[in-house]
Amino acid sequence: MADISWQIVAAAVALDLLAGDPRWLPHPIIWMGNAISRVEPAARRMISDPFRAGLVFAVGLIAAVWGISAAAIALAAAIHPLFAVGIQILMLFYCFSARSLAGAAMDVARPLVAGDLSCARTMVGYIVGRETRELDREGITRAAVETVAENFVDGFLSPLCFALVFGVPGAMAYKMINTLDSMVGYKNDTYILFGRAAARIDDMANLIPARLSVPLIALAAGLLSPRRGKQALFTALTQGRNHKSPNAGFPEAAFAGALEVRMGGPNVYHGKRVEKPYIGGAFGEPEPEKIGQACDLMLLAALLGALIAGLLLFFLG
Repeated sequence: MADISWQIVAAAVALDLLAGDPRWLPHPIIWMGNAISRVEPAARRMISDPFRAGLVFAVGLIAAVWGISAAAIALAAAIHPLFAVGIQILMLFYCFSARSLAGAAMDVARPLVAGDLSCARTMVGYIVGRETRELDREGITRAAVETVAENFVDGFLSPLCFALVFGVPGAMAYKMINTLDSMVGYKNDTYILFGRAAARIDDMANLIPARLSVPLIALAAGLLSPRRGKQALFTALTQGRNHKSPNAGFPEAAFAGALEVRMGGPNVYHGKRVEKPYIGGAFGEPEPEKIGQACDLMLLAALLGALIAGLLLFFLG
């Protein structure tokens, strides 16, 4: 286990669930995004081979975030140990986004329930990569539920796992990995080679957390309904690989089984139709109320994950 206490994890999770992502606070993820935008042109100029340039670019930025975070904690510790604890709580709080994810999903659900499809399409467009102009009621709902499921890993479980193993600097480095993938990890003419390393690093970083998400989601679903818990586990084990991503299918399949909804299928990304298999194909299309149920399931799974992490740190740390 890394040099991190259960109190730091508990405080960071509590801040996330209570405060979410206050817009008036400066956010390190924005700084990471700015750094990516500024360094990319220099990396392309310095190294002519786009794959090598993208590899150096990604590894360099990830290492820089790790180093800066570790240095900030060390400097804080030199001032006072409690100051270092406070810095770690704040950094780890920034790495979690369960509350803000639930809030964004519910921003889609409210106009959808009210019948305002235009507003719902606009809101879901803020949180998904697919094109939303032609999405119907079921398509909007499916997109929101899939995002809640997938981002339970990216926005909570993966940074928690990295914090447990590599400390708070590891969690911050993970957020750079995830931000790099979201900005350059595309299979288009611009990034097919340059962004390949960032995408592969993100796949490797989420490999274990995505699979750990399955028992957590099944446990959370089982607390709400034993039958749903079994369905979540069975669907994840049998259909978790029905996805183009090596990781996203596992939490999506667990949510599909727990909520008894069909997810996946073809969608349009950046003007191109992408054929994707269905997950939970035996279930029906999701109704708008499933978005709220997905948020409740995600938040309960996050609480369970935090509780397990805290117990591990308490007894083994």
